[in-house]
Amino acid sequence: DGCATRRLIRCKDYMARRAADAGILAMECYFPQRYVPQTALEEADGCAGKYTVGLGQTALAFFDDREDIASVLLTACARLLERYGVPASAIGRLEVGTETLLDKSKSVKTTLMAQLFGAEHSDVEGVSSTNACYGGTAALLNSVAWVESSAWDGRYALVVCGDIAVYAPGPARPTGGGGAVAMLVGPDAPLVMAGPRATHAFEVYDFYKPRGDTEYATVDGKLSQDAYLASVDTCWSRLKAKLGAPAAAEQLGLNGSPADLRAFDYVCMHSPYNKLVQKGFARLLYGDFADDATAPRFAGDAQRWAGVPPAKTVGDREAEKCFVGLAKPDFEAKCAPSDTASRQVGNCYTAALYMNLLSLVSAKASSLIGARLLLFSYGSGAVATAFTLIGREPSGGSALALPPASPFTLERIATTAQLAERLTARTCSDLPTLTRALELREERYGQAGYEIAANRITHIPSTHSLCTTAGGVRAVRRRRRSGAGDLLPRCGRRAPPPHLLEEVSRRFATPGAPSHSLGLLLGGGSAQTMLSGDG
Repeated sequence: DGCATRRLIRCKDYMARRAADAGILAMECYFPQRYVPQTALEEADGCAGKYTVGLGQTALAFFDDREDIASVLLTACARLLERYGVPASAIGRLEVGTETLLDKSKSVKTTLMAQLFGAEHSDVEGVSSTNACYGGTAALLNSVAWVESSAWDGRYALVVCGDIAVYAPGPARPTGGGGAVAMLVGPDAPLVMAGPRATHAFEVYDFYKPRGDTEYATVDGKLSQDAYLASVDTCWSRLKAKLGAPAAAEQLGLNGSPADLRAFDYVCMHSPYNKLVQKGFARLLYGDFADDATAPRFAGDAQRWAGVPPAKTVGDREAEKCFVGLAKPDFEAKCAPSDTASRQVGNCYTAALYMNLLSLVSAKASSLIGARLLLFSYGSGAVATAFTLIGREPSGGSALALPPASPFTLERIATTAQLAERLTARTCSDLPTLTRALELREERYGQAGYEIAANRITHIPSTHSLCTTAGGVRAVRRRRRSGAGDLLPRCGRRAPPPHLLEEVSRRFATPGAPSHSLGLLLGGGSAQTMLSGDG
């Protein structure tokens, strides 16, 4: 059609010019609509303060058996495309980061394609990236590289990362959670990727999933924490060394300032749980201390570790306590603004870092213009990367010069996400509800031919439901229409009583993301997605 032709012409214009200021144009997220306070878990386990203070978490959000990773990712992507007015024809790359697999061969990207794009828009690069919690970062780096490359055709890249984090009953269960973040990538971005990156990749069995009959990982908690902190040390040291080069320093606008923690306005870190983020942030300060222990800001008790290499202090409780305390003012100013969602939702694995980034943008919005953001990504096994984003005011152009309601800006990301409102609108559940939901997931993992138990009333409007199959091994997800009307009779069912419809209308009147969920699974584990307006 005419619009498609005009977009193609604009694509060719941008191909000739190549991309500038590539980065994140827009962000959206989705997380479970029910949660259990960590205090309830502490009371049940008889360990007051262990999860709220010891882990730094306030709540554990959870998915039931009506949602799988495909429906979760679909919700995040659909919300971004719809709220920013981006048509399927404007997407040239779709890359997924997840470790929650529906199939050991088939990329979940194809499921998203079927629902969001259709057969007429199949010229879309990208697949799924998998390495524990690092897949989202791999997908983002790949997509930015595509926009900056000679192969870029002028369209946007869409990155979506997310997971369902569940653990067997025991001490690891409170560190679960789940959610997804979708990001639109292109030129003239309000969050531009700038400067060098530093990566640390090595072999370690701290968290892995060797079994195909369970969602649960095999975890060595102490080893995983040490590997995370050691990766912070290594990536930070390498990044600072690269920032010492004049060209890199100029690109970040350091202007002769030291390349240390003081050079960054904000820090976002991968967050299995908040207390580990606090420890990781303290390792950044220890890295600066290792480079210049005589600096006045390190006077006092810190001098006990003068000359001690960072690697020698990983796991040292006294050093940890000293530097966590020393770093606390900087942590509160630079890092705490990014922990809003992660403390209330829990671990999102591949989406954890980007849920924190969205929390930061939601809290600071346009005040991030000109700010330097340090991001640290970690995935067990292990791969970690430290990199930089710079907040900026876009010129108003975009890959296809589409006419959105307003330009891609930091303020628009914050306003569109409605993060605080959506977190408040969730439902607080009790411990038996959480336990039953996770038991159902455990019982039915990898099975076929069962009726979904979760009540659809617990899911907000515009959900996709797993309701039938094709070929015996493929599931079909359908999207609920907004409002209570989708609970009216289908296929001869009796209408819900008036008081139930009133309750649904009241509950759905609060702000919430359109979401996708599962309905009836008749066979298999991988999924075929169909679009439907039916409930």
